[in-house]
Amino acid sequence: MGEPSWTSLSAVVPVYNSEGMLPSLVQKLVAVLSPLASRFEIVLVNDCSRDGSWKAIEALAAQDPRVRGIDLMRNFGQHNALLAGIRQADGEVIVTLDDDLQNPPEEIPKLLDRLKEGLDVVYGYPEKESHGLFRTLASKMTKIAVQEGTGKEIARKISTFRAFRSNLRRSFTDYRSPFLSIDVLLSWSTNRFAAIPVRHDPRAQGRSQYSLRKLLLHALNMMTGFTTWPLRLASVMGLCLTLFGVALLAYVLIRYLISGGSVPGFPFLAASMALFSGAQLFSLGVIGEYLSRIHFRLMERPTYAVRSRTFQDPPP
Repeated sequence: MGEPSWTSLSAVVPVYNSEGMLPSLVQKLVAVLSPLASRFEIVLVNDCSRDGSWKAIEALAAQDPRVRGIDLMRNFGQHNALLAGIRQADGEVIVTLDDDLQNPPEEIPKLLDRLKEGLDVVYGYPEKESHGLFRTLASKMTKIAVQEGTGKEIARKISTFRAFRSNLRRSFTDYRSPFLSIDVLLSWSTNRFAAIPVRHDPRAQGRSQYSLRKLLLHALNMMTGFTTWPLRLASVMGLCLTLFGVALLAYVLIRYLISGGSVPGFPFLAASMALFSGAQLFSLGVIGEYLSRIHFRLMERPTYAVRSRTFQDPPP
């Protein structure tokens, strides 16, 4: 067996209601990471699970000091939990993956091999996904929103299974907001991205915690939190309806001059009013979404809050 390819690696896993899968996940990660790095750690971030996930993390950390647990005070969401783990990780390369074993740890070497080619971030996207129609559509909407936020075409192939160099954290060290996307934050540091196909296994236990509603809300947060295209859409809509209103006025005037009468009919008037009123409400709603994000930023709501750790003196 040759020398390890990396000095240190960190695997960061957000955990939510995965008590039964954690021992198997840790066992597989230890087997995969041991020959890859001289030193490695597994950072498990409990996002206020409702089952015994935190107790399972404490037990695993007691058995193996390379397992480090972080317990958040409430459910902050997957990306916020990931950020908590990323900030605690001290490896030269950080690998993030889900806790449901759909991202096989055995695929990690593929990501690291591509990272050696001068890249900073490598995603592992599923060769074949097994989601339903609505879940797939919501996921695509989220990726389109992330693409708008990052300005990179590769955003269409992003996933939670990623490997990146830890020095990328410098660009978002002081980031404070309850709304975040790890992929957008990484795009602030580099443009050296790549994506490779990897195996995607069925979920080992239970069901996905990402409902259609949560995915749609996440897509909305990405669109209004990291892009301005909803504002542009409202502007374009306003311009189009203004032109439409001018055309209606011209039609009414021309009809009056030619026939000497006004345009008859209540339905015509009601439809026009409903159209313009709807456009105004839509524009106000878009502006309100942006104002709410400014409001929350001014409140300085924390990105996450840690209840306890299984280790002392966390690295800066």
